[in-house]
Amino acid sequence: MAKETEIKLRVSPETLAALRDSSLIESRRCQPWQQRNLLNCYFDTAEFSLAGAQVALRIRQDGEQLIQTLKTRGASVAGLSERNEWDWYLTENNLDVEKLTDDCWPETLKELDKQTLSGIFHTDFTRELVELCWQYEGEEARVELALDFGVVRTSVQTEEICEMELELRQGQPEALLELAQELANEFALMPCDISKAERGYRLLRPGSFELQVPMAELTADSTMDVTTYHLAMQLLSNSQRLAEQYRHSAQWKLLEQWIYSLIQLRALLTSLGQIVPRKSSNELRQMLDELLTSWMPVYQAAEQEGTRQHAVEQFAQELTQVRWGQFSLRLALWLHQQAWKKQRNERAKRQAQAPLARWLVRFLREELSSIPLSDYVQQPQLLTEQLPRVERVVFWLEHARHVLNIAQLDAMLGSARKLQQAILQQDEQALRQQAASLWQNVACRQIMNS
Repeated sequence: MAKETEIKLRVSPETLAALRDSSLIESRRCQPWQQRNLLNCYFDTAEFSLAGAQVALRIRQDGEQLIQTLKTRGASVAGLSERNEWDWYLTENNLDVEKLTDDCWPETLKELDKQTLSGIFHTDFTRELVELCWQYEGEEARVELALDFGVVRTSVQTEEICEMELELRQGQPEALLELAQELANEFALMPCDISKAERGYRLLRPGSFELQVPMAELTADSTMDVTTYHLAMQLLSNSQRLAEQYRHSAQWKLLEQWIYSLIQLRALLTSLGQIVPRKSSNELRQMLDELLTSWMPVYQAAEQEGTRQHAVEQFAQELTQVRWGQFSLRLALWLHQQAWKKQRNERAKRQAQAPLARWLVRFLREELSSIPLSDYVQQPQLLTEQLPRVERVVFWLEHARHVLNIAQLDAMLGSARKLQQAILQQDEQALRQQAASLWQNVACRQIMNS
């Protein structure tokens, strides 16, 4: 068994061609470019049992060589994936189920009749690859860079493959992210953790693609450092998958959720005080503000005629620019390096170790006390200036209210969400109603008086 660590980056055909001549790639190239034609057949049962167990099984033909591969899904964020992989060389182009023994075969598939496995889709593509070598933090990093162009095909549908893969051969995973980030400064790269196998299943079953990664398991005793890391990882992963699926399907609700994930990331980064020094997140917040400046008007104009069709065109244009890839990869590297911990003073270090429940009550009390809701009932138009605070309150109630033993928190969240929407829509009547509703909520009063 080997562990595969890689980044997948979706690109346009024009970018794929330009990458071949990249000066950065050329400066780190330590082997000649190679080209291969790879023909792949993926196997599953008629009920897609392997997909349900998050397993991919294929036979790859690479020239005269035949390789049977089993992969299990692992952790993935911002296109950086880690998964277990088993390879077996074959002498015939037929699945060898005898090789799928207990040491690699998932326990959840123990009762599966392997004789029911058959080919269900193909991924055929040309791969141009080269190995890169450079020094990263005192040791050599070696990365295989592959440019893939081809097609995923089922019996009735096809989808283009056009991507760059960076696979770690030696060194630290952060080296992959740093390389990808440097390339993203020059080329429009879209971190995209959907595998070629997932694309095949998506063609067969359009609703099979998972949009949300598992929720972070936060407890009342989780430290704020742990909380920050897990929430940011989750939001970034979700935003990547939402962007990919909107690009694929153009469903409006996916774009709304993508924009909302950016709003939530901003709320997280601006709510942590000294735990995340502003200097450490300044670049990320600037990138987020630039994205939201472009996309908030679209989010707010959802019901206007032509908005949704125009949004499809605007998103396609977004993917021709570098900023989405830059932000995604910069945030991923920041998280992997836990860069917010650097240059903190002793007080900030103590705050970072505070339990989530205690920090959250204090945070909500301070934020709510800074929003004079009783005044805004009479002057609702002034609430617009409080949108960032309302966004932060909504964010923490959505993700962490379960750690507090306070009645009516769900109702408080509902009122805060409606207040947020009323501010965005500049609806004075709704602003007045929701300001009053939040002000009168039992949980809100209890928190403010604690």
